[in-house]
This record gives sequence, structure tokens and C-alpha cells, in this order.
Amino acid sequence: MHAWQIHELGNPIDKLELCETPDLPQPMAGQVTVSIKAVGISFPDVLQCRGEYQVKPQLPWTPGGESAGVVTATGPNVTSLKIGDRVMMLGGGLIEQINVLEMGVWKIPDSFQMEKAAAVPVNYGTTWFALHDRAQVKFGETLLVTGAAGGTGSAAIQLGKAAGVKVIAVVGGEEKVSQAMGLGADYVINHLTNPTWVDEVRDISEGGVDIAYDPVGGETTHLVRRCMAWNGRLLVIGFVAGIPDLPANHMLLKNYSVVGVHWGASLGKNPESIHQQMRSVLELAGSGEVNPLIFPPYEFKDASRAIQDLADRKTWGKVVVRVG
Repeated sequence: MHAWQIHELGNPIDKLELCETPDLPQPMAGQVTVSIKAVGISFPDVLQCRGEYQVKPQLPWTPGGESAGVVTATGPNVTSLKIGDRVMMLGGGLIEQINVLEMGVWKIPDSFQMEKAAAVPVNYGTTWFALHDRAQVKFGETLLVTGAAGGTGSAAIQLGKAAGVKVIAVVGGEEKVSQAMGLGADYVINHLTNPTWVDEVRDISEGGVDIAYDPVGGETTHLVRRCMAWNGRLLVIGFVAGIPDLPANHMLLKNYSVVGVHWGASLGKNPESIHQQMRSVLELAGSGEVNPLIFPPYEFKDASRAIQDLADRKTWGKVVVRVG
């Protein structure tokens, strides 16, 4: 069996190696064996390779926080899954097979491509938690999404529209404008042609946005905060462009909230919440309202390049690697 592993922290293209690993034992009670077909790559994979994430990986470590595949064996006492089921899960990663607990695996619709299923758990789980739990989104509100052609941003467009809000998307480049429109955004702003887009957002939203979904950070967040409406909620999703210093006096004067979104930690506090999130997202996938935007998939032999390209911001949508 083969897996991509990192034995020494650094840039993915330099430090990741394709290694031989021992064959799996038979699944234990409550476990299933999944033959992995596709793996979703996220920015935390980049940070963990470099040792820059909040939690340092235990080496050797295999990247890939979400996967899709086929059940190839079941252990004793497994009741909800059978051999041949198409599934997605958190974990798995850039490895050919893995044994996982039945309770952490979800069956996917027959019409849902493996590559798209591998794009769901992290981005759509994060976004569902952000919009419904942290922002308490309401029908008819206005949602601003930065990095809207990225993995989390594209999820925010789709889950925002499914929740009945007006979506203003900010992207860089005409190709990404088309992608955001195709995802259902009501308005799309190209920051390459309008780098100071605050007034445009204020005009579209008639004064300010109720919710802002910001996975970009850095100077972009300072533009975002100037777009907030009274009683707005600025969701802090990530810091691709750096961690901004936010002025508390501005929050007070405009009466908006800055809301942290740490989905992974929330699962530790409330492990059952992920099942409701995934059931909701998969129901939307079945109806076509969730259809992840994915970058042309990379093959297994090019997995280190996939993670490096994400690190170098050469991709859009969700980065996915095919396995097996």
C-alpha cells in the first residue's frame, strides 16, 4: 500500500514523499475499510506541512483532511454500511486504504461524483457552522463573501443561497467572476479592477451587509469591516493573506460583531453536530443546491504538487487529488 508522508516539516513540494506502508489489518468492531478514491486538500494541510498550524502534526504525517471512496470490508457490529457503499468522511487522506469507525462515515448520493464528495466535509461543514451556528443567518439578509472562488468561499455562496440570502461575492479575475456567478452569487466584484470595493458593496447592500464571510484576512478584512451593517456579523474564517489587527472602536461605533469560526474545535465540544451538518449538506447535494467548485483534479503521483500549488495560490475552488 502507498501513502504520501512528510517526515520533516517544510514546503510540501520539498518534503512530501510517496512511501510504501504496511497493508491494513481487518477492520475491528464498528469499523469499515474504505478504498480511497479522492482526497480534498485544504490550506491547513499546507500549514501543517510547514509546522505553522495551531496543532503540530505527529511525524510521519499524511496530509488530506477529507476523503471519498468505497467500502471494501466491514468489521463486526457494523449496521449502517455495507461493502460497495460510496462514502465520504473526515480524515482518510493521501493513502490508498484506511480503517475508520462507521460513525464517522456518510453515504453519498449515487449521482455525486467522488471528487466532489471529497470537497464537502471541511469546506461545507465549516460554512454550515459559520452561517447557521455562529451568524444565525436569517432569510433575506445580505452576505458578503471574500475569496469567493476558493474552496470555503464557493461553499459560502451555495449555502448562503440555500439559506435564502442575497450574496455579494468578491473575487480576483474574470474567470473567477464567471465561476462565482455560476455558483449563484447575486453580485460579483472583481477586486483586480476595483481594489477599493467598499462603496460598491455599500451601494449593492443599501448601506452595509448583515453577514461577512472572510477566509482571506490581511488587508481584505479592513475593507470588509467597513462594509458592515448595524448589528452585522463579521465571520473570521481564516488568514490566507495574514492576521489583521482590528480596531475595537470601529466595532463599537458601527455596532457589529466579529465572530470567530473554529469548526474543528467546535466538533470537540459537540461531536454530534457534524452529523446534522453533513445530513443537511448531502440533502442539498441530492437536490443540486450543493455542487462543489473543484479545480481540475490532480493524480496521486502529483499530490505534493497539488498541495504546493494551493500554497502558492495557483488554484481556485477546491483542490482534489484522485487516489486509486
